[in-house]
Amino acid sequence: MKLSSFAKGITGTFEAVLAIPFLGGLMVLSSAWQLLTIALVLHIVTAAIAIANRTSVAPSILGIVTSIIAFIPIIGWLFHVITAICLYISAYKDSRHVSYHR
Repeated sequence: MKLSSFAKGITGTFEAVLAIPFLGGLMVLSSAWQLLTIALVLHIVTAAIAIANRTSVAPSILGIVTSIIAFIPIIGWLFHVITAICLYISAYKDSRHVSYHR
């Protein structure tokens, strides 16, 4: 398994938890929006790993955007859902892709 696949899976799971209606919002509010900052850092680290492994960085960029605008109630939820799905798909593709050059 590529490190990029693992990182995208972890970040996707974090996004999926934040996308749980009401619970995700309650967690964000009770943390005083610190969870969005943690998500932002996770997406930046995941993007760096994706760049180093030459895999798609687009889901991480979407995650960075999501972390910035997620304070907007309905829009934030929608973006968390979309980002989680994109990260899971990208993680799956990364795990299936065989790299013959290093």
